[in-house]
Amino acid sequence: MHLEALLAFLHIAAILTLVVFSSSQAALCRVEWLNAAVLQRLRVLDRIYLIALALVAASGLARTIWGIKSASWYIGQPLWWAKFLLLSLILVMSLKPSMAFRRWMRQWQADGSLPPEAEIKAVRALIMRAAHLLVLIPAAGVMLARGISL
Repeated sequence: MHLEALLAFLHIAAILTLVVFSSSQAALCRVEWLNAAVLQRLRVLDRIYLIALALVAASGLARTIWGIKSASWYIGQPLWWAKFLLLSLILVMSLKPSMAFRRWMRQWQADGSLPPEAEIKAVRALIMRAAHLLVLIPAAGVMLARGISL
């Protein structure tokens, strides 16, 4: 029982960390605010965001394997697969902003120029889409915990 509580806490803490750093990225990735300091901050936020994303996946997998319910029970649930697919989609969506932040920083260091306005807006939109998808994962988790199925 103590292991289940610890795993649940770790999972929730990882999710909250992910939300905080996703929100921070969305707040800072704006045309009117972008400068060298913000670029550096976005790179740091992105690293923490990706670590949090990995921790969400790892803690969720740990709950699946060592939690109260068996792994075979979880794997047989469509909502578990929905959570898995949503998190995978968010990971894929997060790669483009990560690569953009690195590219923008290299560009700034090379010639002091910032990315075009359209690119900044497109990256921010992708961050926002991923953040909105993230909200669906706990909703699926709540339904899964209460035996609601698709």
